[in-house]
Amino acid sequence: MKKTDMTAKEAARALNVSVATLYAYVSRGLVRSQAAGGSRRDRRYRREDVERLRARQQQRRNPDRAAEQALSWGVPVLESSLTLIADGRLYYRGRDALALAQAATFEQVAELLWLGAEPGRVGSAAMTETMEAGRGLLRAHAAWLEMLPGATPIEIFQAVLPLAARFDPAAYDLRPGAVAQTGGRILGLLAEAATYPAVTGSGRVAERLAQGWRRGPQKNPDSARKSAQAVRLIEAALILCADHELNTSAFTARCVASVRGTPYQVVMAALAALQGWRHGGTSDRVEALFDEAGSPDRARAAIGAWLKRGEALPGLGHPLYPDGDPRAQVLIDMAAEAAPRGPELALAGALAQAAEALTGERPTIDFGLVVVRRALGLPRGAALGLFALGRTVGWNAHATEQYQLEAMIRPRARYVGEVKGSPSASQSADLLSAS
Repeated sequence: MKKTDMTAKEAARALNVSVATLYAYVSRGLVRSQAAGGSRRDRRYRREDVERLRARQQQRRNPDRAAEQALSWGVPVLESSLTLIADGRLYYRGRDALALAQAATFEQVAELLWLGAEPGRVGSAAMTETMEAGRGLLRAHAAWLEMLPGATPIEIFQAVLPLAARFDPAAYDLRPGAVAQTGGRILGLLAEAATYPAVTGSGRVAERLAQGWRRGPQKNPDSARKSAQAVRLIEAALILCADHELNTSAFTARCVASVRGTPYQVVMAALAALQGWRHGGTSDRVEALFDEAGSPDRARAAIGAWLKRGEALPGLGHPLYPDGDPRAQVLIDMAAEAAPRGPELALAGALAQAAEALTGERPTIDFGLVVVRRALGLPRGAALGLFALGRTVGWNAHATEQYQLEAMIRPRARYVGEVKGSPSASQSADLLSAS
């Protein structure tokens, strides 16, 4: 039985209803079930459906509490046509993101999320042109980067975005087509910044990253083949990071867009959220776990040491994917093809196996990105750099949706502190009850 499945008794108990009522929910399409034996009692019920229905019940019984819980993996709080996470899969505008990672280009996925364009071409001339404009913005301010020797990609992103924004007044045009154009310039800017000071030629984002991070084009046939595999792996990583529904950085992006911040301001704010260690910054802790293990034979001891210290294992276990994050598995499988005999793949496999044996948890996208970085020999910080560059597409897509709405995102807070200096006790009581 999968972690996503429940027995009839478990589902009924979770919903605080009888088994007969559970069957009624199934007949009305509220809870999906599947056969697991010869009788109705042997059927299994989808945990995500049960939890969604339970959340709706709680919302009706206690709307204030439901609103509070919605901020932490709770019920949906706004509508979006960008990304769907369902049945352990990820979809961008209804297209399987895992399939896109294998066949599409990053630029195509950007156009899909921004404009709904079908990913049927190998990059578009319009996207290439706007990205070149963004690269020009970086070159105009490259002298500032001399003051950041040894900076990681994401540190460079934070440095160049406000500089470039000052010289891009077109970013204040918030119509969908114009936002896509600004998004293209931002992508070009960050793609150039990611490998600074390496000089790269023209080409897609993944090609530039592979060339800049792996020190230029490969000459002999075998190296050229490996280079092509590296480009495809980097491309897949960017695509799988492009969006992930309403995570913390995407919500931050929508908040900034709701007050009509420009796409530059949206990305700058979202970058700040991404770097927290409970979000994209997890990759630094995954790197630390790999470093502490060092070799496959030390993997179990390293996992055990983290558990003994009371530290949550980084990059392992995702609330939205009880059976494992499919994005991580795609990246690990592709990394194994690109570097089949690499020591980093053996270490990653040992760590994943030990973690699952001890805790039942499986790798997340953060773990997968570190595997990509290590398998390809990319510089430190490249894992988070890939995450940030890929997610820039999603942030811009969320901003585009939010710009079309009149409402400003401004939730209320329930005050629970003291009320001092009030004129009378009765007025204090009124204030407290109104809160």
